[in-house]
Amino acid sequence: MVNKPYPLLEVDELCVSFALSGGNPLRWNRPRLHAVNGVSLRMQPGETLGLVGESGSGKSTLGRAILQLEASTSGSVRFDGRNITHGLSSDITRLRRQTAMIFQDPFASLNPRQTIGASIAEVLRVHHKVPATAVAARVAELLTQVGLRPAQGNCRPGALSGGQCQRAGIARALALEPRLIVADECVAALDVSIQGQIINLLMDLREQMGLAILFIAHDLAIVRRLCDRVAVMYLGRIVEEGPVEQVFQTPRHPYTAALVAAIPELDPDLPLPAQPLVGEPPSPIAIPSGCAFHPRCQFARPACRTGPIPVTRHLAEHAFACVLDRTAGEFPLPFD
Repeated sequence: MVNKPYPLLEVDELCVSFALSGGNPLRWNRPRLHAVNGVSLRMQPGETLGLVGESGSGKSTLGRAILQLEASTSGSVRFDGRNITHGLSSDITRLRRQTAMIFQDPFASLNPRQTIGASIAEVLRVHHKVPATAVAARVAELLTQVGLRPAQGNCRPGALSGGQCQRAGIARALALEPRLIVADECVAALDVSIQGQIINLLMDLREQMGLAILFIAHDLAIVRRLCDRVAVMYLGRIVEEGPVEQVFQTPRHPYTAALVAAIPELDPDLPLPAQPLVGEPPSPIAIPSGCAFHPRCQFARPACRTGPIPVTRHLAEHAFACVLDRTAGEFPLPFD
């Protein structure tokens, strides 16, 4: 029997909430926005996990909380076996030396007054990655690695295209020599042709460097191409998780099934469903009782509306939080 590698990242029952502004700031029971509600995840070294869901589902907040850029309300994050949420400041420093984030807006993530070469060099110096005499050569190497010319290191972000700026942002992330990258909607602001180039670059870097990537996106077609596993998030919770092809071919949560049905790549000859997903997600300020998806689910039962939160069920590596059983015909795939 071959043992799996020790998890690089372990997230257990992580919650993030924010007190709402306005009203009496001294009230102990001020209303709170619940962005992340008891999320648990595991990532192995070198693995790519897609985190998908509609806007407002809590994906970006979760990614930031994992890297300790957002304070968690409860739960824990362990990186390489060390507890980060309740750990020593030295553990958080170690986390930030081995992880990096790629942001959605390639222009806003770079200092407009600095050349991209200076931005990358700053990371190398602050984290003492190379001797001072080798900084310029390492900057040129990183720019080349992401498909830019070393001479473009002399340009400011405003002189580059969106795709070139995103490549520069990736080069800056790689300057840390990270073991984990959190890519937060990093291709959403780019043209489709440029998206493909950036995805190809990430795939190449993953193979070359053994990077683990948490890829946050709302585009399931991109996730299907890039990722090993996928976790589907709805209103702050993971409702389904498993190997990409298994989840895409046999979704076991109605929300996942509706998202998958909207991907034209599954069968280009079939028209998209007229209304794959009805309505809007409820407010994270007032999360519905029972299954949070029940107001939009055409298969919801009374227990879904008033009962406890559905327990996560497991079929081998496939996990889903739904009381329905698709294999028994209790809900069909929208494209069946």
